Amino acid sequence: MLVEPSYDLILDQLRAIRGGIDGLREDLREVKGRLTAVELGLASVRREIAALAEADAHLSARIDRFSDRLERIERRLELIPAS
Repeated sequence: MLVEPSYDLILDQLRAIRGGIDGLREDLREVKGRLTAVELGLASVRREIAALAEADAHLSARIDRFSDRLERIERRLELIPAS
C-alpha cells in the first residue's frame, strides 16, 4: 500500500515556513535599526567624553598657571623661602 503525498499539506507547511522567515526578516530589520541607533548613541557619548577630556586638560593647564603665579606672589611677599 503506497501513500500518495498530500501536496496541499506540503504547500501549507512551505507557506508556514515562508511566513516564519518573513517574520524573522522583519525582526532582523528592526534589530539592525536599533543597533544603528545604539552605535550612533555610543559615538555621541565618545564625542562627549573626548570633549570632557579636552576641557579637563585645559583646566589642568590653567590650574598649573595659577599655581605658578601663586608661588611667585608668595615669594615676592616672602611667605615662602626663595628657591
